Amino acid sequence: MSISECFKIILTGDREVSRRAARGVRGLIYGSRGGDGEYTDIKNLIDTAPNEYSNISEDWRRENFVIAVSVLYFLHNREHQPDFLFPWLFDLLQHENGNIRHAAVRMLEHELGPLTVYIRVPGNGFSYFCNLTPEQADTILYSLFINLNELLGMLWQPRYKKYKYIDSLPTSPYKSVQMVFGRLGEDCGKDYMSQMEQQIKLFSL
Repeated sequence: MSISECFKIILTGDREVSRRAARGVRGLIYGSRGGDGEYTDIKNLIDTAPNEYSNISEDWRRENFVIAVSVLYFLHNREHQPDFLFPWLFDLLQHENGNIRHAAVRMLEHELGPLTVYIRVPGNGFSYFCNLTPEQADTILYSLFINLNELLGMLWQPRYKKYKYIDSLPTSPYKSVQMVFGRLGEDCGKDYMSQMEQQIKLFSL
């Protein structure tokens, strides 16, 4: 079975068949010997994921679809802007379904490593994103920093005050956003995070 066929089952099969297909995508990816045609199909699946997701009516099928996309996500086309799916992922971070939020966290965290490689390993050449320069990475990271802060402000509740660590927070969209923000801080480092905080303060004056 090909990846495309698997996604057809996810989108059209009954609940149990769709669930099994979604969980089987990982095995297909790591056991696949497909050629360029299948790789192109995978990139197209990821590129059109937000639109496809919006057309799904059943909550359980949406969960299956997002889980399957998260497994393929590392194969998306990096010749395009690496943050092209971020608006969709920000929406998924706020979903009431914890499995969907977890998949969104994984996809966002996947981008942070390559985006911050020039910060963590100076002089690395930053060739991972092809045409992406450190300046372009800075712009994406700053936008991510702002959007995550806005989501945290919107989702915060007084009851979260008593939790000192992210891991101890109750399962919630707020915790999911904090997980991504925490990973951003780890990968960027304190100095870089402080610079972004200063930029926000300057623009708010």
